[in-house]
Amino acid sequence: MFVSVILDPGSEERAKELSELLARYGFEKVQRGLWESAIIAPPSLDRLKRDLDRATDAYDRIRIFQFPVDGTLVVSGLRDKKWRRLVARAPSK
Repeated sequence: MFVSVILDPGSEERAKELSELLARYGFEKVQRGLWESAIIAPPSLDRLKRDLDRATDAYDRIRIFQFPVDGTLVVSGLRDKKWRRLVARAPSK
């Protein structure tokens, strides 16, 4: 599965902490605040989300793009310590 993580941390200290966490999971920094992995397994991604949730506070924002998940694009967002999920499906014919 391809996963892209976008970070908007509330502080430089938090940015460093989150960057180190993503690197431990095998993500590669592509741009400032953008990390990608094409090899992460779903169970590891679930653990990563829990670890990100523990490492953040209400000032941090995170978006995670996952593809494919049952043929769809899934966008998960952490804002104000709440995860939200959007599933994008191809238009029906």
